[in-house]
Amino acid sequence: MNKPSHSSIKELTEHFFRNEYGKIVSVVTRYLGVNNVETAEDIVQETLLKAVDYWEQNGIPENPQAWLYKTAKNLTINILKRRDNLNKYEASLGSEPDQFEQIQFSEEIISDEQLKMMFACCHHSISERTQIALILKILCGFSITEISNAFFSNNETVNKQLVRGRKQLRENKLSLDIPNEVNDQLKVVLKTTYLLFNEGYSPTKRNELIRFDLCLEAIRLLEIIIANKEVKEKSDSYALLALMYLNASRFKARMSEDNTIIEMEKQDRSMWDQDLIQTGTHFLNMAMNESRISLYLILATISANHCIAESYKATNWKEILRLYDDLLQLEDSPTARLNRSVALSMTEGNQIAIQELESLQLNSDIGKHYLFHATLGEFYKREKNLVKTVEHLNRAIDLSENERDSKLFQKKLQDLVPIS
Repeated sequence: MNKPSHSSIKELTEHFFRNEYGKIVSVVTRYLGVNNVETAEDIVQETLLKAVDYWEQNGIPENPQAWLYKTAKNLTINILKRRDNLNKYEASLGSEPDQFEQIQFSEEIISDEQLKMMFACCHHSISERTQIALILKILCGFSITEISNAFFSNNETVNKQLVRGRKQLRENKLSLDIPNEVNDQLKVVLKTTYLLFNEGYSPTKRNELIRFDLCLEAIRLLEIIIANKEVKEKSDSYALLALMYLNASRFKARMSEDNTIIEMEKQDRSMWDQDLIQTGTHFLNMAMNESRISLYLILATISANHCIAESYKATNWKEILRLYDDLLQLEDSPTARLNRSVALSMTEGNQIAIQELESLQLNSDIGKHYLFHATLGEFYKREKNLVKTVEHLNRAIDLSENERDSKLFQKKLQDLVPIS
């Protein structure tokens, strides 16, 4: 074992916290019961605290993942013994004490239990917003702050949702089995993986351009769903996976050498990953073969239009605008209209797009979001309206909670008004 620095230990445990949290919680809950999911979460927290302490003193083990699984297993057995459940537990598995060895963390078991946990959190008695919060917390290790950002909510509201959701899990005494109504509950599970990917693609809090671990985790969870034979309706899953791969193909081009954002218009398209584009296109074609129009299918098709365009100006903006119009028929949200405004500006002019956004601000809360002002500022810049451009870029800086975004907008201001 190597004796690592405190910072490397912290970085490694954060990585494992994100990547292993939901896996361990799901497997441990299999043995404790879904009514004891909070205890399972406590076991994961204790496991990671033990990892920090042990690894700092003794070095990082050759297989950190196996070390975590073994520690979690031992803590689970201790909990079962302390609760005087040993006899009941052994009776369910067999009479020999070594049956505790059946607590396993194989890839197959982890995938199985995570899928079951996803659907347990999506029980019909739990509100959709609380379902998503539970999955993001229990299966993905999201902090309360990250969940509140994903919902454009606040920490207090999210915490209350989690408390209420865990209470419903306990009171409903749910079994960890794939439900008969699996396809009815699929919608909220897909929405959660979409939120997870988006938090990785554009982190709300941490000063990072992309959190690859979250994006990969979203793709992994979605592939678990697609691979399960009980999930019969796969078109939305294919479309969402296509969207993730197509967006992921542009990851490298979004980052400059000094770790700042490069907007799509200025990206080097030769850096776009053609293998990921092909994979995304493959799943998009599979979704289209299902002949079902969905939110994810439209978004994936929009992303595909960007991926195949030779340049920003050469993009088929009329087709993208038409797709956004179709999207509004399914989900007329302020965010969708904000994104649509970019295609509107490229096809019908900046003034039309500005009018649309100013009207949107009067009829929604979109004005509280930094991207609204960043977008409006860009339109005013193209119209050479310096006063309005500065006004909205400053507002975008004020509303941004990520230093990464603030730096981008500050640079736009500096380029707009050179410092003398």
